[in-house]
Amino acid sequence: MNDPFGAIVWGEGGLVPVVVQDLSSGDVLMVAYADREALERTLATGEAHFHSRSRGELWHKGATSGNVQEVAEVRYDCDGDTLLYRVRPAGPACHTGRRSCFFRVLAPDGAERVIDLHDADGPIGFGGVAALLERVVTARLRDMPEGSYVARLARRGAGFVGQKVIEEAGETVVAALQGQDEELVGEAADLLFHLTVLLRLRGATLDDVARVLALRHGEREGASSHTSVSTSSEGGGVADT
Repeated sequence: MNDPFGAIVWGEGGLVPVVVQDLSSGDVLMVAYADREALERTLATGEAHFHSRSRGELWHKGATSGNVQEVAEVRYDCDGDTLLYRVRPAGPACHTGRRSCFFRVLAPDGAERVIDLHDADGPIGFGGVAALLERVVTARLRDMPEGSYVARLARRGAGFVGQKVIEEAGETVVAALQGQDEELVGEAADLLFHLTVLLRLRGATLDDVARVLALRHGEREGASSHTSVSTSSEGGGVADT
């Protein structure tokens, strides 16, 4: 039988470095090491496992804290000596409580700057915020805490949440047509929030939506090499953009 890990170049001590990336935002969350056992457990369970060099044992990320990392895909690089776990994190990756271990910027003069989630200069763009929103919504739907707006929505059901999506979509359009740019952005945020709740209630994710968009973009890219893009105002959607 062929070795399923035959392409992996194990380093000293039978270890290989692992880069952990947030599947939704693309942000690098942490770097750790894995041995054969850790990689086998990761693939078997769908949750990130590593080898703790300090303790010399298997490390199931989040087993104690609850901040597990659901592994959507494991990749290895061109040399086979580094792995990439693409994950959906249930919480912060860093022991400091930050979402990523890479929150410090080293300047050419050696000065250090700490990046915060709300730092305008930080690495979190739309993808990171959307991923954080989805994680929070998922946690609220799981735990249904008292006083949670998401929990109240869930108790009313998908039909009620769907009506909220329609309501927020209408308010978004009205703000756009009336030239209320600040209100437009706020209403769009409300729309995205309620749409995320509706998706999660139905068992769908923002990643599912992203996959459809990527597929449509790929289809359009392929078609554009053969035909011109239609400018008709009817039909189309994203695939015609």
